[in-house]
Amino acid sequence: MKIVPLKDDHLYSCYAYLLLGDWNRLEDVNTLVDVGANGSIIEKIAKINTGVGKNPVAQVILTHGHFDHAGGLPAVKNWYQPRIFAYAHTNGGSEKLQDGQILKAGDRELEVIHMPVHSEDSICLYCASEGLLFSGDTPLRILNPGGTYPASFLTALTRLVELKINRIYSGHDGIIENAATIIKHTLQNVQCSKVI
Repeated sequence: MKIVPLKDDHLYSCYAYLLLGDWNRLEDVNTLVDVGANGSIIEKIAKINTGVGKNPVAQVILTHGHFDHAGGLPAVKNWYQPRIFAYAHTNGGSEKLQDGQILKAGDRELEVIHMPVHSEDSICLYCASEGLLFSGDTPLRILNPGGTYPASFLTALTRLVELKINRIYSGHDGIIENAATIIKHTLQNVQCSKVI
C-alpha cells in the first residue's frame, strides 16, 4: 500500500492520508482518510498518479467529524463523488461504520476501532498486514499519569496494545515510529489516572 500524506492550506487542519495500491490496479480502492478543513487537498491529489481509468478518491473514511478533519468534505464530495464512511451519520457520512468492520483501502484492509475519547465518534483504522494505525485525534502519546478518561478508552487502548502496530499515522503529529512502545506507555499512564 502506498500512503501519501496531504495537508491543506488552512491554518488549523489535520493530515489527510491518500491510500493507494502498490500497483494502482483497477480493483484497488483509492481511499482518503480524513479530508482536512477546506478541500484544498484536491489540487494536491490532482498531481498524484492514482491509476489510469480510476476515480482518484473512490472513498473517504472520516476518523471523526470535527471541522479540521471533515470541513473539506463538501468540496471532496462534489469533486470526486466518493463513498463516505463515518462512525456517526453527521458531517456528510453517508455510510455508518461499526467497531470491528473491515474496509478495503488501496490494496489492503483496514479494521475500524472505535476510540471514544477525543469525541464520541472517534475511530482508529488498523492495517494488520502492514502494522499501521491511522489514529485521527486519538491521544496515543499520553506522557504522564493524570486527568480523567472513560473506561471505554482504557478498554480500547488495551485492545491496541495487543495488536502489532509499528507506525502511527496521526491527524496532527504526522508519522510516529516506535508505535508499540508509545501505546504501551500511554496505557500505563491511563491506568494510573482516574478512569470513570
